[in-house]
Amino acid sequence: MTSFKRSLVLGAALLSAVSFSSLQAARAADADQQATVNHALVTLEDLRHNKEFGTARQLMHQARAVLIAPSIFKAGFFFGGEGGNAVLLVRGPHGWSDPAFYTIASASFGLQIGAKESELVAFVMSDRALNALMRDKFQIGANAGIAVATLGSQVGGGTTAHAGADLIVWAASAGAFAGISLDGSVIAPRTEADADYYGRPVTSSEIVMSHTVRNPGASSLLRELNSLS
Repeated sequence: MTSFKRSLVLGAALLSAVSFSSLQAARAADADQQATVNHALVTLEDLRHNKEFGTARQLMHQARAVLIAPSIFKAGFFFGGEGGNAVLLVRGPHGWSDPAFYTIASASFGLQIGAKESELVAFVMSDRALNALMRDKFQIGANAGIAVATLGSQVGGGTTAHAGADLIVWAASAGAFAGISLDGSVIAPRTEADADYYGRPVTSSEIVMSHTVRNPGASSLLRELNSLS
């Protein structure tokens, strides 16, 4: 075999290996997003049956959109932080949109010993709050004109007591920290995760407002949402 042919064969082999590696990476990324969607479905099932979510189910009937974070994890020893992945779905004339992927993150400082994990459902009650979530970053407590109510199993109050809130956050928590505080937390879209899940670059607005993409993997989540609302 001539050196030229040998180079062609090696080049083809390398290209094939790179393509296979890229395909594997894409499949792994898609599996990660699907896991988030599947866990969001479990959180909605918990909302239906778990008493820790209290009267949260009633809010689903009025919500403009819903942000579901299946696992907000917080751990700390003097220094702590919390965060997790989430999906945003918006109610439209013909039902709920497919999910757009988000992240929730915050940092804290204080005498914190222990760890906790929370399921979180944020009900978006107004177009003002929904528009805020369409931005690159939305910081809870820092956006003028956005009223946020944080509720949970340890916090009393029915849905009518927070009728004026733009964003109502319910969390069912377990572990050493009691309740959950999201004040100062940043909610931001995960554009790369959206691209992985839908197979092409797409914005959060295109997913949840224009409904330009679909993924059959979200069908069970949509059915559960429609049954709750």
